[in-house]
Amino acid sequence: MRENKNKLRQEVKSRLMELTKEEHEELSNRIAENLFALEEWKNADTIGITISIPPEVPTVRIIEQAWSEGKVVAVPKCDPEKKTMEFKKISSFNQLESVYYGLLEPVAETAKACKEELDALIVPGLAFNKEGYRLGFGGGYYDRFLSNYRGDTLALTYELQLMDGLPIEVHDLAVGKLITPSRVIRTYAH
Repeated sequence: MRENKNKLRQEVKSRLMELTKEEHEELSNRIAENLFALEEWKNADTIGITISIPPEVPTVRIIEQAWSEGKVVAVPKCDPEKKTMEFKKISSFNQLESVYYGLLEPVAETAKACKEELDALIVPGLAFNKEGYRLGFGGGYYDRFLSNYRGDTLALTYELQLMDGLPIEVHDLAVGKLITPSRVIRTYAH
């Protein structure tokens, strides 16, 4: 199973790398517009979201939009030893620091956001199926975090990240909606 997942991760990453800068930009703008039109976005006071790294759908513009609408933005800080994460509130990109693998995370002193405060959570992934199951980056942080999360779950995805034969394990949890450049897919988890 793990070998299969790693092979799939590489396959999706290389597909994403084939998109030109212009395609990335145009498609991610359309994804963002579809997100901003959702009730889940409009009704959320606090949004949980990662700081993306290429070739993921970029989240900087989404975070800036959240701030301009007066929303609270919370980004994850991972604890690699415990394999857990907590969300911290940021009001500026200056509150981030580069950690392992070039990921940006909040500095330690930023205020914590309780799980119950997060109205909507934008869940990252490399590949998704139409039922909302995802292939993550391999750390298992989100599966653990989502196990008792009650807010809305959304995922941003290019069409080329949607796949049918995704390996699903017992602990995997589906997200409520998939947001692509051309549509929003409601899943069974919704």
